[in-house]
Amino acid sequence: MNHRFLFICLFAGFFSLDAKALISKTPNKEFLQQTFAGYQGWFSTQKLSKNGIWTHWNAGQIPSVGQIKFELYPDVREYNADDLQETGLGVLGNGQPSMLFASDRAGVVDTHFRWMKEYGIDGVALQRFVSELNLPFQKMLRDDVAVLVRQNAQKYDRSFYMEYDITSSNEATLVSDIKKDWLELETKVLDSPQYAKHKGRPVIALWGFGYTDRPGTQEQALELIRWFHEKGFMVIGGVPYWWRQGINNSKANWLSTYLKFDMVQPWSVGVYASALELLNNHVKMHIDDKKLCDQYNVLYQRVIFPGFAWSNWNGGKFNMIPRAAGDLFWAQAYWTKKLGVSAFIAMFDEYDESTAIAKAAENASMSPVSQKFLTLDADGKNISSDFYLRVAGDITKLLRGEKQLTACLEQPYRLPESRTDKFKRVFRQKVSCSGIVKCLVK
Repeated sequence: MNHRFLFICLFAGFFSLDAKALISKTPNKEFLQQTFAGYQGWFSTQKLSKNGIWTHWNAGQIPSVGQIKFELYPDVREYNADDLQETGLGVLGNGQPSMLFASDRAGVVDTHFRWMKEYGIDGVALQRFVSELNLPFQKMLRDDVAVLVRQNAQKYDRSFYMEYDITSSNEATLVSDIKKDWLELETKVLDSPQYAKHKGRPVIALWGFGYTDRPGTQEQALELIRWFHEKGFMVIGGVPYWWRQGINNSKANWLSTYLKFDMVQPWSVGVYASALELLNNHVKMHIDDKKLCDQYNVLYQRVIFPGFAWSNWNGGKFNMIPRAAGDLFWAQAYWTKKLGVSAFIAMFDEYDESTAIAKAAENASMSPVSQKFLTLDADGKNISSDFYLRVAGDITKLLRGEKQLTACLEQPYRLPESRTDKFKRVFRQKVSCSGIVKCLVK
């Protein structure tokens, strides 16, 4: 056969393949060149979810006035109608019924991964709570979400990996529960071309070891690290913020164990509440954290978050750690870039503690009139529901070196209806190392 003809046939055949098949085979980028967000995937509703109960929006019962477990109200306008269930919270400020989604619906996970693709977020760490592994209905929900995450990561060319959270787990069976679960789960996720890898090693995370208020001994942590290492994994440790000093939320004398992880990821949510506090912590803690990790050849990753509050389910001040209209989020990315490390975004869909970057209610018109919820205008700015997705996309570009490092946040609060409208001016707040400054951008 004529070789030229054969080449032409093969070439034509290659480009006749289905586009989705090509996307699903796209090789992953190197792990450290990607920015991941935590993905809870834990919301269920009575009518839509297989477990048949409301979880995380409320504990077992329909969300109603005074009976809710979340702080930030989601923007549900882009979800399919059959992926939403009406609540007992009445109407929104705009007169529409209050609706909430279920995380184990195919359309919901599809929507979330489409947003990741559209806004340039590389992927997610899917949370898996060890305390639920022996609860059949909860485990079923977790398994279903894991399969949907895999499918949509492949569809939208995003990356993902699994993270075990040991909060409230049974210490006596902690190690065996994780090992048993992973041996069942790995056949559902590990062979995906989108499963995250560092230098060819699949990534797994263990979150919560070493905390004063969580189970788990050093021996158990070391056993799991060894077990995953023997299986060829890179193991991330989600560790207490004061891991190096062994004080405050960290158990004492755990440093040698923390340094057995391939990467440490100190949890910073709730630790600082302003750009100034962040700068102080950067100088006094993060730089020395990084130096110690370099000394022991351990990777160091910063956890960054947009804001925090949980008054509806755990008390505390409303809008406890304000987002400052994106300034706090961007300031953390700024110092992360200065430190020369990667970042983990907490979280993609955490509406419970209002750290979610996913689309949320812009103002009272998109929130129930019967119950006080946090909305994105809490800091006095007219912010669009996708603002934090846009900022997260910029942070991803910044950390990858595709965007110039600037002290100022460059995303407008709202995109003009027409980007060619020269008569519209957008106020943006920007962050500098000396604090928050205001800039006027035309």
